[in-house]
Amino acid sequence: DVAADDTAAAKDVIVFQLLEENIVCYVKNELKKMKRSLSLDYPQFMKNEDDEVDEEQRRSREAFLKITVNFLRRMKQEELADCLQSKSRAQVCRRKFKSGLKKKFQCVFEEISRGGNPTLLNQICTELYITEGGTGEVNEEHELRQIETASRKQDRAETSIRQEDIFKPPPGRDQPIRTVMTKGVAGIGKTVLTQKFTLDWAEDKANQDIEFTFPFTFRALNVLKEKKFSLVELVHLFFTETKEAGMCSFDQFQVVFIFDGLDECRLPLDFHNTEVLTDPTESTSVDVLLTNLIRGKLLPSARLWITTRPAADNQIPPQCVDMVTEVRGFNDPQKEEYFRKRFRHEEQASRIISHIKTSRSLHIMCHIPVFCWITATVLEEVLKTREGGELPKTLTEMYIHFLVVQSKVKKVKCDGGAESDPHWSPETRKMIESLGKVAFEQLQKGNLIFYESDLTECGIDIRAASVYSGVFTQIFKEETGLYQDKVFCFVHLSVQEFLAALHVHLTFINSGVNLMSEEQTTQKCEPISIGSKTTRLYQSAVDEALQSPHGHLDLFLRFLLGLSLQSNQVLLRGLVTQTGSSSKTNQKAVQHIKTKISENLSPEKSINLFHCLNELNDGSLVEEIQQSLESGPLVFILLSSEKDLDVFDLKKYSASEEALLRLLPVVKASNKVLLSGCNLSDRSCEALPSVLSSQSSSLRDLDLSNNNLQDSGVKLLSAALKSPHCKLKRLNGCNLSDRSCEALSSVLSSQSSSLRDLDLSNNNLQDSGVKLLSSPHCELETLRSEFMFVARLLVYFYDLSIKLTEDVCRFGRLNLKLSDNNRKVTHVAEYQSYPDHPDRFDICPQLLCRNVLTGRCYWEVDWSGVVYISVSYTGIRREGYSADCVFGRNNQSWSLICSDGGYSVCHNYSETSLSSSSVSHRVAVYVDCPAGSLSFYRVSSDSLIHLHTFNTTFTEPLYPGFWILPDSSVCLRKLY
Repeated sequence: DVAADDTAAAKDVIVFQLLEENIVCYVKNELKKMKRSLSLDYPQFMKNEDDEVDEEQRRSREAFLKITVNFLRRMKQEELADCLQSKSRAQVCRRKFKSGLKKKFQCVFEEISRGGNPTLLNQICTELYITEGGTGEVNEEHELRQIETASRKQDRAETSIRQEDIFKPPPGRDQPIRTVMTKGVAGIGKTVLTQKFTLDWAEDKANQDIEFTFPFTFRALNVLKEKKFSLVELVHLFFTETKEAGMCSFDQFQVVFIFDGLDECRLPLDFHNTEVLTDPTESTSVDVLLTNLIRGKLLPSARLWITTRPAADNQIPPQCVDMVTEVRGFNDPQKEEYFRKRFRHEEQASRIISHIKTSRSLHIMCHIPVFCWITATVLEEVLKTREGGELPKTLTEMYIHFLVVQSKVKKVKCDGGAESDPHWSPETRKMIESLGKVAFEQLQKGNLIFYESDLTECGIDIRAASVYSGVFTQIFKEETGLYQDKVFCFVHLSVQEFLAALHVHLTFINSGVNLMSEEQTTQKCEPISIGSKTTRLYQSAVDEALQSPHGHLDLFLRFLLGLSLQSNQVLLRGLVTQTGSSSKTNQKAVQHIKTKISENLSPEKSINLFHCLNELNDGSLVEEIQQSLESGPLVFILLSSEKDLDVFDLKKYSASEEALLRLLPVVKASNKVLLSGCNLSDRSCEALPSVLSSQSSSLRDLDLSNNNLQDSGVKLLSAALKSPHCKLKRLNGCNLSDRSCEALSSVLSSQSSSLRDLDLSNNNLQDSGVKLLSSPHCELETLRSEFMFVARLLVYFYDLSIKLTEDVCRFGRLNLKLSDNNRKVTHVAEYQSYPDHPDRFDICPQLLCRNVLTGRCYWEVDWSGVVYISVSYTGIRREGYSADCVFGRNNQSWSLICSDGGYSVCHNYSETSLSSSSVSHRVAVYVDCPAGSLSFYRVSSDSLIHLHTFNTTFTEPLYPGFWILPDSSVCLRKLY
């Protein structure tokens, strides 16, 4: 028995020894994790580790944390204990918070998808592009015009980024990105994009360096306009998990705030007069909180993502935005992909795709994912009920069918009726009429979202609006915010514009009131005798739409005119009373539109009037275009073509100034425009700036050669070339004198200029004129001049001439031989006799000039064999043959390596091969010391072709240098 007890005791000792080892190991591991979590380089607390353990292990971890915090407080380490406790609370909070976000966003848009199935969201795959020249300036054009422009740009090379990489700096940018603004027209997918970003984070798929993502909408923030909160309280209000966890500070965490829908903001964001707020626990109005958060005064460590329609992006100053992006919607392949996924039957999908391509209006609108859904909803129903019949061809037809489909759904699902029953019941008619009134009155005010006060002004009770949204879920949406405040909107701006046009039409038919005219008639009219009054309705609508400088009534006008067709009124039988005199009235409307087209309208307005004629199914349009290629119809044909307008050559149509002035929309939509020899004068230069400085212009390459533009014309063009919206990269001009150089000089010195290629061939430029083109900010990559004005130009840019002489060079090995009036150095087999020099390279076959490079310097070098053309600090090592001595192989020097096999650049042990179409045995070097810029070019004939630019900070004086291999040489060219 004693032996047995001894054995048991020995076992206990062993067990407790193992237990002690396990506990010590556990404690060490947990303390190591805690220490790592408190490090600034490790912002996440035990990143996702709690998701990989069971509940028992989680409780053990929480218990040990409490013990650790208790020990820290005994050790008087209160700050460390508080920090650790805060991190642990954040961990628990984040787990619950992510779970809530997943439930909220995984079924987004469920109400507008088929049968409650959220598949549609997975089929919407919008693309995000970095916007060129994002300036924060407003684009007030109607979004339909912006969509048409985008549809012509879709195949252009632009830098795409994924939504999970939205905060990653683009290539060539080192500074972190704090605030991103994403623009896009209504329905293009901005909200879905932010929700997908949030969902991916919540599901641990992306951006796990972010500890909290807080998605807000301006719709929800608007209802807090009269209330006061601190930033912490505002987060607690929207995201209760943070309040439950007792989180009172966010500066220890990497946080992202998403603010969706700046265009819907009704808060007075004042970035000039708002007081500065830096304390996240101090209470103030919501607009002051947002202003200071966006300015970076409040919680500067946070990242911000703001979405907006283009017309509202100027509400935030450009200096508060680090990167501007744009959602471009579906390109042509994605449109096809969408319909092939929606319609699994191949023959059916192909028929729909072919049909959409036959209508330019439908094809352009399918750029918007929401319109693709509307189109699919309509065509699915039409194909079921009209086998082999005609499909809707115009926008008005499409939206009438969409309204009919929704009324049928209401009749069957909400009223319990059969599909064959009449779907325009008195209750349904009342709902549609009320929604039309809201659509029209709020469209006039520019509102896309509506609150109770907006609906009250329209005579609609909030309870009735909720009923409408519950019945017509795919037309009118309701969102419930904090404090049960309700927000309403139509599913898309185009739906609102259609219902607004329907309201104007119904009001006139039922009461004789012309809502488009200030002189409204209130006398009741018989439906069959409205004749001339109907004509006045459409004429006044056309006139009012044309008065809008940005085309805000363009789509509304198309719908209103489309509703005048008897065939469309038949589709709405039961809701709309047929006028009975539509043919005669339509002819008068058509004639009024043609009269307006013949006037001196802006190209965009003319194009929309042609679309209006399409909505009216006017056959005379085609005949007129076939009989005479007048500029108006020609513009419409070219811009309606499915082919991308890559190159537009005016001479193919009419080599005249009059033709150019009428075809400016085509110029604006083209990538490259050839106007050479078209008899243009400075009058053309008065019109072209509007194209060059337009935000929506596609123009990149403009050939104006062989025209008599005069110096006055160049001066007009130069103002536009400096615009931040001007994207022109290549300009070919002619008949320029020295006076033109002064105007071009201002362009080259403008930091906003995109010009990279300038052709000065066939110009009467003298030295005095070329000298005016000197600019420290010039970023030209290619210069062309028949008489080699390039060299003369660059000498005046950068006043430097380097001459190799025995007393100004630190020669290396004595195999380097001077010749050609001391401008050429050749690596020869025979030793050369030169005096000793303490700074000479003792082994490397290279030389370093004593000419210190200051300011901006330029020189050209002829070379043969294999050479390094370099700049270097004077402190480069001179003894031996190690990398520290060789130009480009250390952090003291930068080199262009030239050989018959091609070029490469080298700095700090890193060599990069350069792609070049050919090798020239003459290269040019330009260094801007204050700017930290070093550029190399190959000189070919009359052009400078950019090879590479180093961008850095020069901390010491620079000196030119050369490495010259055996049987190789360099020769400095004399530039003047």
